Amino acid sequence: MSWFKDSLRDFWERGDKLLLCLCLLASGYGLVLIYSATRYLVNSSGNRSVIVQTAGILLGTVVYFLISSVDIDLFVEKSWKLLLVFNLGFNLLVRVPGLGVARGGNLSWIRFPGLPIDIQPAEVTKLTFVLLFAFHCAKLQKRDISRPTSILFLVAHLGLTAGLIAWATKDFGMVLVYLFLFAFMCWMAGVKLRWFLLGGIAGGGAIAFIWPKISDSYLGQRITVVIDHIMGNQETLYAQTQGRGWQQTRSILAIGSGGLFGQGYLQGIQTQSPYETSLNARFTDEIFAVCGEELGFFGCLSIILLLCAIIARCVWVAHRAPSPTSSLIAMGFAGMLLFQSLLNIGMCLYVLPIVGLTLPFFSYGGSSIITMFAAMGVVSSIKTRSLPSWLKDRYQK
Repeated sequence: MSWFKDSLRDFWERGDKLLLCLCLLASGYGLVLIYSATRYLVNSSGNRSVIVQTAGILLGTVVYFLISSVDIDLFVEKSWKLLLVFNLGFNLLVRVPGLGVARGGNLSWIRFPGLPIDIQPAEVTKLTFVLLFAFHCAKLQKRDISRPTSILFLVAHLGLTAGLIAWATKDFGMVLVYLFLFAFMCWMAGVKLRWFLLGGIAGGGAIAFIWPKISDSYLGQRITVVIDHIMGNQETLYAQTQGRGWQQTRSILAIGSGGLFGQGYLQGIQTQSPYETSLNARFTDEIFAVCGEELGFFGCLSIILLLCAIIARCVWVAHRAPSPTSSLIAMGFAGMLLFQSLLNIGMCLYVLPIVGLTLPFFSYGGSSIITMFAAMGVVSSIKTRSLPSWLKDRYQK
């Protein structure tokens, strides 16, 4: 166990203890909300969700310590081929008979015999995607990242991973996260604006072409019901409240009923209801609504402030990173947290369609919480090797 003691000592001397405290505070807050949101299941499954989430937080903390002692730049440079194989192979496991598990209409999970939890491969490979894509961008920066061949390579990188996930899992919410990571990291890497404008035009054209084919599908209706709700279309009121928009209607009612201070912890009418017809995904996708109902506006504000603090810390580390690769990695994780948080909260507020994304650190999910701690461990590793601005500028000349 000497290696573990060395890792702890190294972390205590140079690791990002502030970031760890923020992560533990956010996940602890989430655990309190999960306990409340799963009380209606106690008679059927006990406190399994709370136990699994607690184990995930503890294991995630250990992973955070260990990764903090790794030289990420060296690791990615030496292991990028292995990471690429892992990215592709791990996502393909959902197609292996006996391993893949369908949930919510998506084949997004794998279940290994003997493990108490299911694992979502696309959630785990977000971490390795950021590492690989940052390394790829840094290599192309040395020549000209905005030249057509560079853009082609970057798009191919995205297509290989996101395309595989779309084909294997049909989880388009997760694909959206990868698309945002791609665009955000390209922007941070210095890709010129004209390519984003061209991509926007191409994307808009593609949507216009396929929309007539998907508008009546489940995915299309999830989008149109939000548009109808925002526009106040009375002709589709039933779909907004009882049909495809039922889940979000319950969510926004829960948040609105909480007012400033909430109905009280463990006192939320919908949160504590034993019926699934109340808040359907109350301890996963709709944990923000649980907070709004029981702890009110100030409880939700606390969630937002904690997430903003974690994101700001990642940006701070990125600004002081010792290399372009590690700087892009830290910014990539900041962007991942930002986009996923906005999308989840937007779903709960009925201004964005439901895409099945959890709220980082707060929602229930063993693979999700461990991946988040691992990602923040990478940021901590970058912080341990950060350079003062005057030396960083000289190093990069």
